[in-house]
Amino acid sequence: MEDDPASPRLRVLESAVVAPSLTPPVPETSLPLTFLDVLWLNAPGPDAGNGMTAILSNLKTSLSHALGAFYPLAGRLRLTPGTADRYELHHHPGDGVAFTVAECDVDVNELATDGPREVAKILPLVPPLPDGGAVLALQATVLRGGRGLAIGMALLHAACDGASSTRFFHTWVAASTGAGAPPPPIIDRTLVTTDPSARRLYDVFLGAVAGRAEREFVKMSTDQLLATFTLSKEDIQRVKDVVVVAADEARAAPPRCSSLVATFGFIWSCYQRAKHDDAANGGGPTYFLFTVDHRSRMKPHPVPAEYLGNCVGVALHGAPKAQLAAVDEDGILRGGFAVPCDHVVVEIVSPCKSFLVQDGPSSLSRRRRCAASSSFRTLHARMAASMTGVGGFGGLI
Repeated sequence: MEDDPASPRLRVLESAVVAPSLTPPVPETSLPLTFLDVLWLNAPGPDAGNGMTAILSNLKTSLSHALGAFYPLAGRLRLTPGTADRYELHHHPGDGVAFTVAECDVDVNELATDGPREVAKILPLVPPLPDGGAVLALQATVLRGGRGLAIGMALLHAACDGASSTRFFHTWVAASTGAGAPPPPIIDRTLVTTDPSARRLYDVFLGAVAGRAEREFVKMSTDQLLATFTLSKEDIQRVKDVVVVAADEARAAPPRCSSLVATFGFIWSCYQRAKHDDAANGGGPTYFLFTVDHRSRMKPHPVPAEYLGNCVGVALHGAPKAQLAAVDEDGILRGGFAVPCDHVVVEIVSPCKSFLVQDGPSSLSRRRRCAASSSFRTLHARMAASMTGVGGFGGLI
C-alpha cells in the first residue's frame, strides 16, 4: 500500500505462518472451484502490554485449531493440472495462513462508531494477500494505547462466500474462548456440481470475470468515508405498511415484503430521490445489485448451511428512475417504496430459477449475452470490490 499522509502509522511487530492443527493429518488434497466460485476468481483483495501479549498468543493457537476444520483456506489457488481454465484450491501438508501482528496509531473510538469513518484509517488494518495463490491472510492490530484490538481479514472471494467466512470466524472465536465449537464445515463441492448444466455455467461465469482494468476502476479511494445507518423495527414496519397501502390502491396483491426486502427497497428509493434531477430521472432505468444466498433454494435438494465455498449469486434488477423517485399527490412516497420492493422480491427468487433450478439453453444464451456486456462486467467488478474490501452488500447505478 502506498504511503498516504492521511493514513495512521502502522508498525509490524511479527509475521508468522499458522498451519492447520489436524489430527490425523489430511493428505495432499485439491478442491475444485465450482461455477459459483469462478465468478469471483479475479475479485480484488483489500489494499491493504502483558495482557495483550497473552491475547495475541491465544489468537495464534486458536487460529491453528480453527484452520484444522477449514483447512482448504490454508491452501493455494491454482490451475488444475492438465487444464487451461479449471481452477482448484490445493492444500499441501504444511501449508499455512499468513498471520501478522501490528500496532497502529489510531484510537478505537475512531473506528467503533456508526458515524463517518475515514477509509484511510481502516485500510491499514487489513493485510495484503501474499503472492503465490494464497486465499486467506489475517492481521491482529493493537490500537493506540493498547485500548483495542482490530482483526483484519483478506479473503479471496473465489475460496468462499460471506456465510462461510463468518462461520470460520465463529469457529476461531469458539476456539479462542473455549466455547462450544459450531458445526464443522461441509467440504463437498458435489453438492452444487451434480446438475448437468454446472459445467456450462462454469464457462459462462468464467467469461463474466472482470478484467484487471475494470477492477482498478472500482478500487476504493482512501479519501472516502464509511458510515453505518440503523433502521429500527418501527422504521421497517412503516415501509411495509406503505407497500401494503400502495398495493391496495392498485388493487394488486402486495409483494412478500420481508424486513430485508423493505430495507433494500427503502435504500433504492432514497438513493434515487437523492439524485433527483432531470438528468438523473429521465426515461432510463436505474439498477440495484445485491447477492442472494442460494443454500436453502437449491434444487432438487437444499445445500447445507455449513457448506464451505460459494453458494451465492448476483441479483440485478432495473426499474424506471421516475417511478422510484415518485411522490404521490399527498406527499407520501407510496410508489417510490412499493416499486423497488416488488422488484427486489422478483430478483431474490428469479436467480435461482434462471440458472440454478431449471436452467435451459435459452437461459444460458441470455447469460452469455449478459456476461459479454460491458455494463455487467463493470457491475460485477463493483460488487466484487465491495464484498472483498471494506464496502457493503450491493451497488446502485
